[in-house]
Amino acid sequence: MPLTKRIIPCLDIKNGRVVKGTHFEGLRDAGDPVELAARYNEQGADEVVFLDITASKEKRGTLIPVIERAADELFLPLTVGGGIRSIEEIQQVLRAGADKVSLNTSAVTDPDLITEAAERFGRQCVVVALDVRAHPEMKEGATPITLADGREVWYEVVTMGGSHPTGLDAVAWAEEVEKRGAGEILLTSMETDGTKAGFDIPITRAISERVGIPVIASGGVGTLEHFWEGFALGKADACLAASVFHYGEMTVSQVKEYLAGRGIQVRR
Repeated sequence: MPLTKRIIPCLDIKNGRVVKGTHFEGLRDAGDPVELAARYNEQGADEVVFLDITASKEKRGTLIPVIERAADELFLPLTVGGGIRSIEEIQQVLRAGADKVSLNTSAVTDPDLITEAAERFGRQCVVVALDVRAHPEMKEGATPITLADGREVWYEVVTMGGSHPTGLDAVAWAEEVEKRGAGEILLTSMETDGTKAGFDIPITRAISERVGIPVIASGGVGTLEHFWEGFALGKADACLAASVFHYGEMTVSQVKEYLAGRGIQVRR
């Protein structure tokens, strides 16, 4: 049996509320995180992701009370990220009810944290989030990615909610986090985030083909077909979306029905 593909609603949280923007900016309120997550639970979501999007910038820990509320009401895996900087904080998040933690800024600044977390809690608990941005001018040693129009670019990892360039090549960093013990990669392209123009297929496919751990495609869903493209063209193991679910443009059930009709194996 082939592994089923996962549909994952993502809830970006700021000040205890779900927000959504474009290219990580222009944030709008989208509701209470636990209420939204409960709705997705009923719709058949495979997992939900809570990302405290300003925790790293504000140098504070993620919101434990929200996690505890969600864990009490939900019956599906919960991944939590945002401002998690230490083994102790990872332990707090998991104890509060999360099944996995997502590391982004802290993974870049302290790569050993990935390895330590995987050894302590198991690699299945460790997701490394890669926020990436395309650069039109190639850099020596960077992995060339060919876009649909034939141009070659390279993708840089950015942190602090997309505001801080790191100089890291996205494909090389993906390979490194796998070696360090990450069990999964959550890949968000700033080129497509919030645009509803579809996933960034070139970088999604490039990383999916280079690593042996699951890759979650994120950023840009606007239509049902975009989910199919993420799986069939981007070769992702899971597709993550936010605003199309939050604002009722489609349901998880509709997405799965559509994908099943196009030959994508999903859990129903």
